[in-house]
Amino acid sequence: MFLGNEEKVYILDKTEGNAAQINGHPAWGAAWDVNTHTAQTMQIMTNTFCASGMHLPNGSYATFGGNSAIGPLGSTGSVGSGAYDATYQDYDGRKAIRILNPCTSANDMSSAQCQWFDNVAVLSMQKQRWYSAAEALGDGTIALIGGFVSGGYINRNTPNTDPALEGGAAEPTYEFYPSRGAATVMNFMITTSGLNSYAHTYLMPSGNMLIQANISTILWNPDTNVETPLPDMPGGVARVYPASGAVAMLPLTPANNYTPTVIFCGGTDMPDEYWGNYTYPNYNTWTYPASTDCQRITPEPTDGSSPVYVKDDGMLEGRTMGQFIILPDGTLLVVNGGTNGTAGYAQATGQTALFGLMPYGESLASGPVGTPAIYNPNMPAGSRWSNAGLSNTNIARLYHSSALLMPDASVMIAGSNPNIDVNLTTIFPTTYTAEIFYPPYFSASTRPTFSGAPQTLSYGGSSFDLSVPSTAYSGSGNAAAANTTVVLLRGGFTTHAMNMGQRYLQLNSTYTVNSNNSITLHVAQVPPNPNIFTPGPALMFVVINGIPSNGTMVIVGNGQVGPQPTQAATVLPASAQNPSASGSGSGSGSSSSSNSASGSSHTGAIVGAVIGAIAVIGILGALFGIFVARRRRAASRQHPAAAYAMRATGDGYGGGASRGGATNDRARHSDSSAFVPLQQDNSSNAWNASNTNLHSPYQDTYMREGADYDPYNPDGGVQHNSGQRL
Repeated sequence: MFLGNEEKVYILDKTEGNAAQINGHPAWGAAWDVNTHTAQTMQIMTNTFCASGMHLPNGSYATFGGNSAIGPLGSTGSVGSGAYDATYQDYDGRKAIRILNPCTSANDMSSAQCQWFDNVAVLSMQKQRWYSAAEALGDGTIALIGGFVSGGYINRNTPNTDPALEGGAAEPTYEFYPSRGAATVMNFMITTSGLNSYAHTYLMPSGNMLIQANISTILWNPDTNVETPLPDMPGGVARVYPASGAVAMLPLTPANNYTPTVIFCGGTDMPDEYWGNYTYPNYNTWTYPASTDCQRITPEPTDGSSPVYVKDDGMLEGRTMGQFIILPDGTLLVVNGGTNGTAGYAQATGQTALFGLMPYGESLASGPVGTPAIYNPNMPAGSRWSNAGLSNTNIARLYHSSALLMPDASVMIAGSNPNIDVNLTTIFPTTYTAEIFYPPYFSASTRPTFSGAPQTLSYGGSSFDLSVPSTAYSGSGNAAAANTTVVLLRGGFTTHAMNMGQRYLQLNSTYTVNSNNSITLHVAQVPPNPNIFTPGPALMFVVINGIPSNGTMVIVGNGQVGPQPTQAATVLPASAQNPSASGSGSGSGSSSSSNSASGSSHTGAIVGAVIGAIAVIGILGALFGIFVARRRRAASRQHPAAAYAMRATGDGYGGGASRGGATNDRARHSDSSAFVPLQQDNSSNAWNASNTNLHSPYQDTYMREGADYDPYNPDGGVQHNSGQRL
């Protein structure tokens, strides 16, 4: 998935037997409209199974590679040894480069300009890549690194006598899009043979790239192909697929001088002999506990010291396939995953020869983790993790799960399919259910709003002003202004428990507290180094006392691939206070943290969500309805930092932070945070068997202002035995 703009989430699936059809074959692509909650299937020609993806400088997205053409039950395509399959009508996607220009609701979505361009005869990579890494460079070029040639569990044979090519099954090269010349061997892809799928890649301010795979780490120069070894991962913990640890770059802020630090959490320390090869693992992975270990590394220290891994607070439970989502308040949410095993699927292992003896079907993981956790990088060591009050989900999110930050600062969670094809009856089935997770800052009674966001940002140059009305905060204007941040957040291309291109940048800012109680924010442009935040789309948030506004999409840079113009770093005026200023917002309160570099973290109790119906999303083109019923937990169960209940003052899906500042108050009026399911109509009772009596047409709570709609009792909520209205 990726967020194309404030209005559209784009979803890709592997080619398989989905019931949703397009042009007479199963669909494996869709666009979901954030405002109307409708999904539209999209035609994609090639198999996108395990592709990589990245933003482009103009706001478009590209996906790279995938698998060969396949048919039912993963069979090789019926034509040309995987070139095409007549049943699923998919073409070989291993060299494919697919380009999408995100459109809005005002566009004709049937127009070719709003569809995927997917034609390998016109646009393709030099090499076949499945599970390759993708990372944008400072000029907008995308580096494409490694991958399998045609799939498997891990990227090696046993014995591993050919670590470079594995007899033609491994791809140890890198290339660029747009091309910079012939694909070139990267030695790191040979030394990490086996565990180097979806290598973790992060561009550094110098233009070098941190790359981590297997238990090895390097800094790589994309211009010279020079590799600089960094320390190995402590404890022998693997983080790349299929170990699949949660990995992210911590927020880049003026306080840390925009110096990148990357955190690695979870994954597994399974010994080498357990991993097996392309066929399957040697070990019954679902019995092997996932790691709780977390490590930080600053690859380019500014004090002249050598990079080292530093042990961080351990996760609250071990996770494989856990996923970090950076939130606008500067904290990191981790969702999804399992407590045992690895990603991937198989019908046997080296210890279990018969599929009928596999206890979890084809899944190589077990123990789904339903409770999220929040990591606050600014808290003292020993207190950085919390799940206090966070609600949980009963939906297993294992292999092939994704999560993505939304424009209203909620998190969309979808997927899970540890199966070779659609399987609706196994213990961990193909999952068409999506949820929205509302982080604890949704307990605020007032959501900040702002106006004046520019459409584009430059690298250095003149500052710009944002206007924050008095209704956006409560209490002292000086205190609110002093604890306000302006941040850029790029959610990235999310697949397989990772977000390629995800990055958080706090812009430098000062303020003027005005006599009419409004606040003018004087905001610097992006630091004049495109390697810190590469050109392309990002959401801009204003965060007051740890509570984010809705995000407004902006483009960083000149919108073109090539050297980005830079100017001198922005010089800001001094802040000006007004002791008499006071906001009129309804009790947004003050932050429990004095660290304004990343806002504050509110890890308070989340209001429980009563799920009125299962939720179906993805490639199913029909009307969405969100059914929400809520209950407030007793105050005694709340974490002390859960200070606020949220009532949004603007459009919950992008409009509240519009450039004109207009609001229409369609945002969710949530007492607090929870997992909330998305419901989509679907004619298949296999997906909706327990919900065939749901009211239709579905009614969206956004359309009934001030009401909690429950599909089982549309006239007034659900009464439980306690008599408590939910």
